[in-house]
Amino acid sequence: MRGRDPGEAHRAVTPLELLFDLTFVVAVAQAAAELHHALAEGHVGTALAGYASVFFAIWWAWMNFTWFASAYDTDDVPYRLLTLVQMAGVLVLAAGVHAAFGDGDFTAVVVGYVITRMALISQWLRAAAGHPAGRAAALRYAVGIAVVQACWVIRLWTPGAWAWTTFLVLVAAELAVPAWAEYRGRPTGWHPGHIAERYGLFTIIVLGEVILAALAAVRSAMTEQGLSGELLMVAAGGLLLVFSLWWIYFTGADAALTSLRAALTWGYGHYLVFAAVAAIGAGLAVAVDATEHHAHLTDRAAALAVAVPVVIVLAAVSILHRLAGTGAVGHWLWVAAGALVVLALALATPALGVGGAVLGMGLAVAGTLTANLITLHRRAAGDY
Repeated sequence: MRGRDPGEAHRAVTPLELLFDLTFVVAVAQAAAELHHALAEGHVGTALAGYASVFFAIWWAWMNFTWFASAYDTDDVPYRLLTLVQMAGVLVLAAGVHAAFGDGDFTAVVVGYVITRMALISQWLRAAAGHPAGRAAALRYAVGIAVVQACWVIRLWTPGAWAWTTFLVLVAAELAVPAWAEYRGRPTGWHPGHIAERYGLFTIIVLGEVILAALAAVRSAMTEQGLSGELLMVAAGGLLLVFSLWWIYFTGADAALTSLRAALTWGYGHYLVFAAVAAIGAGLAVAVDATEHHAHLTDRAAALAVAVPVVIVLAAVSILHRLAGTGAVGHWLWVAAGALVVLALALATPALGVGGAVLGMGLAVAGTLTANLITLHRRAAGDY
C-alpha cells in the first residue's frame, strides 16, 4: 500500500467511495427520522441531544474513511474488503439509532462503530507496513483510533450521571487524533481537490435526504387529509430551501485546502453543515405534522424546527467558504440578513401560519442567493 500523489491530476471519486456513501444514506435517514418523531412529540431537549450524538458517530466514521482513502486508495482486494466491512459497521450503527434515541441505549451504535473502526485501524496498519515515508503518521492514527475506540466500549458501563461528560471528553479525543497524527511529523498525502469533491458529494446526499423526508411527510398528510393550501406552501418552501442552499454551496471555485489547518477547519466545520441540512428534512416533516395538527408542538416551535437548521447552514457555509477562498458568498451581510429574516418569519408563525412561514423562509433564502449572485457578478465585472 503506497501513498497516493497529493498533486495527482484529474483525481476523481471512485465507485467504491460512492457505494460507501450510500450506506450513510441509511444512517442519516434513520437519524433524521428519529429527530422528526422526537420533535413532533415535544421532546426537544432529548431530540437535539440524541441527534447531535448519533450524527457525530455517523459523520466521524464517514470523515475518517474519506481522508484515509484520499491518501491511500490502492483499490486492491484487501482495501475493498476492509472498506466493505466498514460499510457493514455503518449499517449496524444505523440499526441502533432508534434505541439510542428512544432508550438512550448506545450499545448497537457502539458495536457498529467498533466494526468500522477496527477495519480502519487495519487499513492504517497496512499503510504503515507498505509506505515507509508515511509510517509514523499511520501508526499514530492506528494507535490513537484504537485507544479512543476502547474508551467508547468502556463508556457503555459508565454510570448515567457521567454519560454526557464522558461523551464530550471522547469527542474531544476523537477530534484530537488527526491533529496529533498529522502535526507530529510528515502529514499524510490527502488530495485537496479530491477532498473538496467528496464533501460536495456528501452535501448532495444529505440534501437528497431532505427531499425524501419532506416527500414522505407530504405524501402521508395527503393520504390522511388530502391536499391543502398550507401543505402546498410547506412543500414549495421546502423545495426552495433545498435548491437555494444547494446553489449557495456550489457557487464559486473548489475549496483551496492548501494547508493542514485549512483542511481540518473545512473537515470539522462540515459537521454543522451535514447535521443541520439533514435536520431541515426533519423540521419540514414536523411542519407538515403541525399543519395537520398532529404535532405536540406549537406552530411557532414547528417553524423554528425548520428555521434554526437553515440559519446554521447559512452561517456555516458562509464561514467555511470564506475561509476556503471559494468565492461562494458575495458578502456576509447578505447571509446575515437572510438568516435574520428566516428567524423573524419563524417567530411570526402565529400570524403567517406554518405554511406561510416555511414558504417565506424558502423565498428569503432564495433572495439571499440572488443578492449574492448579483454581488459576485458585479465584482467579476469590476463594478466594485
